[in-house]
Amino acid sequence: MDLFEYAKAKTMENESPLASRLRPTRLEEVVGQQHIVGKDKLLYRAIKADKLTSVIFYGPPGTGKTTLAKVIANTTSADFTQINATVAGKKDMEEVVKQAQNALGMYGRKTILFIDEIHRFNKGQQDYLLPFVEDGTIILIGATTENPYFEVNGALLSRSIVFELKALEISEIKELILRAVNDKEKGMGSYGAVLDEDALEFLADMAGGDARSALNAIELGILTTPRSDDGKIHITLDVASECIQKRVVRYDKNGDNHYDIISAFIKSMRGSDPDAAVYYLAKMLYAGEDVKFIARRIMILASEDIGNADPQALVVATAAAQAVERVGMPESQIILSQAVAYMACAPKSNAAVNAIFAAMNSVKRTKTTVPVHLQDAHYGGHEKLGHGIGYKYAHDYPNHYVQQQYLPDEIKDEKFYELSDMGYEKKLKEHMEFIRRNKQ
Repeated sequence: MDLFEYAKAKTMENESPLASRLRPTRLEEVVGQQHIVGKDKLLYRAIKADKLTSVIFYGPPGTGKTTLAKVIANTTSADFTQINATVAGKKDMEEVVKQAQNALGMYGRKTILFIDEIHRFNKGQQDYLLPFVEDGTIILIGATTENPYFEVNGALLSRSIVFELKALEISEIKELILRAVNDKEKGMGSYGAVLDEDALEFLADMAGGDARSALNAIELGILTTPRSDDGKIHITLDVASECIQKRVVRYDKNGDNHYDIISAFIKSMRGSDPDAAVYYLAKMLYAGEDVKFIARRIMILASEDIGNADPQALVVATAAAQAVERVGMPESQIILSQAVAYMACAPKSNAAVNAIFAAMNSVKRTKTTVPVHLQDAHYGGHEKLGHGIGYKYAHDYPNHYVQQQYLPDEIKDEKFYELSDMGYEKKLKEHMEFIRRNKQ
């Protein structure tokens, strides 16, 4: 590299986005994902030993898929090349394969191919890579935000290890933001910015586990905020809100916060107040709350507080969760409103909650044995031991019910599921009482 090329490279490096400049080059610099890059984990050991096999990195945006690929590029002795599936065609892949074959044949050097957005490749493009991955010409690293078990060729997937990356924790996002503000070499430390604590909390929370989103916001804030009289760039909560384009509802002067609003939202649905439930839904959506998080809370409530008083509640909640993932905002607010109103108006029962907790306590408290007549008699010699002898097949009896002992002897008189008189549970209760009255 001559002096001109060096100067050009340094200029591009300095002008590249903050998220790119701060990207780790060593495993020890990676923030988060300790479930796969902790020192005792398979991926950590494989990278350190330079013994990587083909892998697929799967996870939400901004969780470190490209970062891990770059770390591998900086640590491996193999040739490393990268293509993006959104723009690469077959000719690009043919060129990569040709170079990999030459490197392996002439120098005995392996080639690692990183394909970003691999789910964008069609079946034919993925099929083309298969024989070269299979014979070791190429070690594949694929990155995708989509479920690889649906979007990646099954044969290619079977020759790879899938590592799922998780959304970063708020504490991990805060660590990255502070690194960005203070690092004078790769970050923006030379700007002399001061980040208010509530602005830090807000950015870390509203980033939704996406490091890139948080870093882009803090970079925009520092570059566009004028210096105050003290010569400092002050990143306040208002500045942070503008930069990440999320409204500061949960931090308003009335003391509203994330957990209070979520709590009020759940309690309003549980308390059968659809007006309040929809209001708190609107408050969360206005503040930029993750719609998938809201949908998960609705699914939990459908079982925890409604249960079999209305079995359709869980069906509605699950369908809503799937719909919001596929549709996105702003239309998802209508889907969530429908689900929330249904939950609030549905009859309520927590019998299923009480049942599983009571059963769990019994399991922990008492050691039991499955009654002999319920034991499996299908496998060698078990019938000779008496397994299954005396079992009564319910469908052979009127109402498809026969009285017999199902609980272990040690707890045969315990009760776990107490049906309520609410909604469909009342019908279930009446049905159970009927078949027991007419028992054989």
